Amino acid sequence: MSSNPYLAVDVGGTFIDFVHFDPAQRDLLVEKIPSSGSLEARFFEGIDLLGTDLSDIRVIVHGSTLVINTIVQESGARVGLITTKGFRDVLELGRGNRPEVYNLFYKPVPPLVPRYLRFGVTERLDHTGEILKPLDENGLRESLLALLNQGVEAIAICFLHAYANPIHERRAAELASELCPEVQICTSSEIVREFREFERTSTTVLNAYTQPRMGNYLRRLERGLTERRYPGAFAVMQSSGGVTSSATARQVPIRTLQSGPAGGAIGTRRLGEALGLKNLVAADVGGTTFDVTLIADGSLPERSQACFNGRPVQQATIDIISVGAGGGSIAHLDAEGGLQVGPQSAQAEPGPACFGLGGVEATVTDAQLLLGHLDAMSYLGERMRLDVDAAEHSIRDRVATPLGLSLKEAAAGIVHLANMNMAHAIRQVTVERGHDPREFNLVSYGGGGGLFAWALLEELDLRGAIVPPHPATFSAWGLLQTDYREDLSRTFVKAHAATTPAELGERFGELEREARTWSTDQRLDNENVSLILTRYAELRYQGQEHTLRIPVQTSDLSGPALDDLRSRFDAHYDRAYAHALSDHALEFVALRLTASLTGVKPTLARLDSASDPVEEAAKGRRQVSFGTSHEVVECPVFERGRLRAGHLLSGPAIVEEWNSTVLVPPSLRVEVDAFGNLLLTVKR
Repeated sequence: MSSNPYLAVDVGGTFIDFVHFDPAQRDLLVEKIPSSGSLEARFFEGIDLLGTDLSDIRVIVHGSTLVINTIVQESGARVGLITTKGFRDVLELGRGNRPEVYNLFYKPVPPLVPRYLRFGVTERLDHTGEILKPLDENGLRESLLALLNQGVEAIAICFLHAYANPIHERRAAELASELCPEVQICTSSEIVREFREFERTSTTVLNAYTQPRMGNYLRRLERGLTERRYPGAFAVMQSSGGVTSSATARQVPIRTLQSGPAGGAIGTRRLGEALGLKNLVAADVGGTTFDVTLIADGSLPERSQACFNGRPVQQATIDIISVGAGGGSIAHLDAEGGLQVGPQSAQAEPGPACFGLGGVEATVTDAQLLLGHLDAMSYLGERMRLDVDAAEHSIRDRVATPLGLSLKEAAAGIVHLANMNMAHAIRQVTVERGHDPREFNLVSYGGGGGLFAWALLEELDLRGAIVPPHPATFSAWGLLQTDYREDLSRTFVKAHAATTPAELGERFGELEREARTWSTDQRLDNENVSLILTRYAELRYQGQEHTLRIPVQTSDLSGPALDDLRSRFDAHYDRAYAHALSDHALEFVALRLTASLTGVKPTLARLDSASDPVEEAAKGRRQVSFGTSHEVVECPVFERGRLRAGHLLSGPAIVEEWNSTVLVPPSLRVEVDAFGNLLLTVKR
């Protein structure tokens, strides 16, 4: 990316965040508006509110929840599936297992493509890509016309062993484009070049399912940018933590599944580098979800497969845990009369009851308002006035009265349950994976990051909590810290002992040539961009199903043997599972190559050192209830924009900026660091 001004736009389920950064002036402009109504209209409305001149911008990076929301809400296109004859039911059979073995009422999610829209055609390749049966083009035409008569909007083509040789899929796509010119066509060989028939089919179908909606959305944005004479690149965030062109995102929208949360994870790693911290928990508290990523020893964890709404996706993805806990999470009573919070959310429309937009459900935000955590008169920089009466009615009618509780007790219970849901998600990425939370600092961001940081810090005994500047738009800032990235992979099933460095080098050479072609096609400024290639191998002990991903070094491709790669695998396996089978045969499963185009990125701006006492930043006092003790504490309220590096605050206190609030209970202290971060630690 160049040194010109940057613009990031992050579309969430409740709000859209905007960050404009000008390296020349060290200026950071942020904006936040509800994500209600037309997203395209909101996109340009926020840019106008920033006062940004698009003719000066050279790169816009866009993060979006459109694809994942389409999958979760099952609001995608009507999809047809063309596959190899005899494999029509792979999508429904899956792996034939029972993922929830102790759930007696478990039912698998129904396939997105009903059986009458799934057609098998005669063709067959073997696992090496050799043609055993030629493609029956007449049968394919009949199947395509049948799907066209059924009114499908997209067609997924997934043939057996197409990962080894895409020749039949490419021909099928050509015929489909001729017969069905108005229908979106996608092939598995464009999406996943690996084996595992069920996962490959599922990923291809999900791509087809989301392609029309995401494609139309991005085209409208591109058209609007063209009309406004925007001259620069328009990039879209991927689940892998890198960005790609909008043209690629239109063709392969499944890559953008974790688009929004990925920006926050990348931003957290960048923040950790600046602060010299390698062990961090990235926690994004939004209006709809709570997204958690663990950064251990400075590295972001990645997965080659994930599951969304019960459906597998086979692609490179940052390992992010998401739970339905946020400001808009709805408090309700379950069938047994117990209080539950989430995963349902009031979202942007109608929103929490206190927003006054028609919402009547009791939400976490309503509870926080009643506990004094939020100021009804200055919410979102005085752009919204919160309705206290509406919040009281919603909590009284739906929680307090049915449970025989006072309003404050009900509100405190709602917030406590939200805290526990978030704490459980953090335990999933720490304790359940062999990490001690006491060795990690929490980076808490999102609109509600500062409201929950203190409770998570105390509940999990974390080393400390960090609330960055402009936490509500931190994920959007993280989008500007990314590189253009392409992930390439090939199935390579072969015994480790029978593999030579030369053979491995030849296979990686094929991927590297493809990566260099991709980098040229991006047409970025070569003076400010460098290509970085990183190799990985997916390995497992023979007889196992799942793999571990191990970096492949240059020495592995030039030495006489692959003994060092074997040693690294055993060491990684021992760390992950507390034992290793060093005498057991090892085998390769897949080879991966990550290509990154790395360029200039926005740096963290330093804050002026404090010259006035911290009391000069105080702007009032507020009555606040912390935790479940129901004790009301009078807290001084500080204006964050007036705090300077070196300022110290002792709880109880509240720190406010126009789009976020940070709570500091009596047990904590806060220090403002050189970059304006608020560092929360327990008083000793």
